[in-house]
Amino acid sequence: MIKKIKASKSEKIIFFFLISLAIFSLSSFFLIKNKCLFVKDYNPEKLSFDKPNNIAILNVECGNVIIELYPNISPNAVERFKTLVRSKAYDDVAFHRVIKDSLVQAGDLEFGKKGNIDYGKIGTGQSGLGTIDSEIDVPFNYVRGSVGLARTQKYNTEDSQFFITLKDEPLYESEYTPIGKVIYGIEALEKIKYLNKSEYVLRPDFINSIKMLIN
Repeated sequence: MIKKIKASKSEKIIFFFLISLAIFSLSSFFLIKNKCLFVKDYNPEKLSFDKPNNIAILNVECGNVIIELYPNISPNAVERFKTLVRSKAYDDVAFHRVIKDSLVQAGDLEFGKKGNIDYGKIGTGQSGLGTIDSEIDVPFNYVRGSVGLARTQKYNTEDSQFFITLKDEPLYESEYTPIGKVIYGIEALEKIKYLNKSEYVLRPDFINSIKMLIN
């Protein structure tokens, strides 16, 4: 007759520890792989807007980022942005410049397209529509979620590139042309890939699409 051998108390503790460690490891792996797990994805069809004609929906890996545009502040810049959105020019374009907890920048239509990125030139590309003048005369507070057009070191060189602030940036006021603010989904932008040692990102994340709520 085979006798059953009872596990000692220390053996039970070790077994329990190993099981817990395995569960923790699997859970950690899942969480790391799924960076969007706790990010809410907003459905614009279930939201109401005072000015639906000025609502843009930026879709990224972790969901929708809903932006309200301000043509009353920067009419030419907003019109340029809407033109590019309606032509789907921003689809599959890289977030080529990302500063952790500070900003994300995209919109290089010439050198930032998925499958055709030029890392030596990205950030300098153009839309082919020409530059527009800076619109910085109307007061605008660059709080977290503000959207502005990027430019070179000179004014009046705005084109297609835009940035979104992930924190308040008062020094940007009267320096960069504002076009709107994120009203839902900024958490999805906080998951955009960044590098610790560089603002410019190798193998970056991409815009899936941008569309106007009402075309």
